[in-house]
Amino acid sequence: MERLKSFTHLNIDLVDEENASELLEAQAHVWNHIFSFINSWSLKCAIQLGIPDIIHSHGQPMTLSHLISSLPKIHQNKSCHVYRLMRILVHSGFFSVQKTGENEEAYLLTHASKLLLKDNPLSVTPFLMAMLDPVLTQPWNYLSTWFQNDDPTPFKTAHGMAFWEYGGKDSKLGNFFNDAMASDARLITTVVIDKCKDVFEGLESLVDVGGGTGTVAKAIAAAFPLMECTVFDLPHVVADLKGTNNLKYAGGDMFQAVPSADAILLKWILHDWSDEESVKILRRCKEAITSKGKKGKVIIIDMMMENKKGDEESVETQFFFDMLMMVLVTGKERNEIEWAKLFTDAVSSRQAAAQPCTVVPWAAAGHRRIGALALQRKSVLGRPSGTDGSDFSYRMVVDSRYQKVAQGKSVLYALIIAQINS
Repeated sequence: MERLKSFTHLNIDLVDEENASELLEAQAHVWNHIFSFINSWSLKCAIQLGIPDIIHSHGQPMTLSHLISSLPKIHQNKSCHVYRLMRILVHSGFFSVQKTGENEEAYLLTHASKLLLKDNPLSVTPFLMAMLDPVLTQPWNYLSTWFQNDDPTPFKTAHGMAFWEYGGKDSKLGNFFNDAMASDARLITTVVIDKCKDVFEGLESLVDVGGGTGTVAKAIAAAFPLMECTVFDLPHVVADLKGTNNLKYAGGDMFQAVPSADAILLKWILHDWSDEESVKILRRCKEAITSKGKKGKVIIIDMMMENKKGDEESVETQFFFDMLMMVLVTGKERNEIEWAKLFTDAVSSRQAAAQPCTVVPWAAAGHRRIGALALQRKSVLGRPSGTDGSDFSYRMVVDSRYQKVAQGKSVLYALIIAQINS
C-alpha cells in the first residue's frame, strides 16, 4: 500500500512539473510504438482478403457497401467490421477516400497500394508476406534473450538453427524468401539496366552470385543477348531451374569458389553477412575474375546507410533493415566508409586501412528523374593495392527510389562497381 502511495505521489508531481500536453504527447508516442504492429497485420489482412485487387478491378472509386459485397470470404457477422479495417489503412496511406454523389465514402488505391497488386510486376506483396510469416516474426520475441547469450542471431535462438540452414530444410521459407527477393529485384533491375547500361556494356560473361531463381540475371540476359549469364546459388535453390540460350544455372558455395566471369553481380548479398564473411565473398569474386588473367568488375547492388539526417521515413527504413539483418542473419547495413573498408580488407591480408575516400561528381546532371523514381549518381573513388600485386579500384553509384534526391533525401540502394585489374 505504501508503494502504491509513492507512485501516486510521483504521478502527481510529474503532472505538476511538466506541461500536461507534453505528457499526453509522450504517452501517445509510447502507445503508438506499442501498437505499431497493428499497421503491419492490418495490411497483411487486406492482402489476404484481396482488397487492393478488388478495388483495382472495380475501375473506379469503390463504396464500402460495394466492397463488402465483393468480398466473397467475409462472414456475414463480420461485414460491419470492414469499415474499421479500411479506416486504419486509409490513415496509413494505403487507400484514400472521396465522397460519392450519394454522400457515401468511396475508396481508391494510392501509390503504395498499387505496389501490392497481384498482377503488378513490381509488386512487393511477396516481400510483405515473407516478413510477416510466423517463422520470421518469432525471432523478435527472443531479441532480449539473444543479447544475453552467445547465439549468432535471434533467429538461431528462436529456431535452433541458422536462417540459411532452416531455409534449406523448410521449402515454405525458402520459397517465401526467393519470392520476396524476386519482387524487389524486378523493380531495381528495371532502373539499373535502363539508366546504368554502361556498367554492363562490353561484358562477355556475368555471374549473379546468390541469384536465387534468376530474376535479375534473366533481365540482364534479355537486355544483353550476347552476354553469357550464370545464376549461381546453393544446389537446392537452382536444382530444378532451366536456363535459356544465354542464361544458365550453377550450384555451389560462394565461400568456396565462384564461377569465372568478366563480372560478378552481388544484389542484396553482402548485407546478409558480417564483415569477415563479406570479405571472404569478395575475395572469391576477385579470384573468379582474375583467374584467367583478365580485367573485370564486381557489381554490387545493396543498401547505403546515410550518416547525415535525411527524410524521416527513408532513414527509419534503413534502421529497420539494419535491425532485420541483425535478427535474421549475421549481416548489417553499411555506410560509405564501411563499404570502402570492405574493399580494402578484401585485397589485403593485413587488413590495412584504406586511403581516404573522396566524394566527387560522377555525372554532371547530379540526378535524373525516372518517372516515379530518381537516380542520383555520385562516386566514391578508392584504389587499395592488393598484396598479390593486383589493382582493385572501385566507385559507388548511388541510386535512390525517392523523387526528392536533390533535397537531401536518403537512399536505399547503392550501385557499387569494383574494377579489378589482374
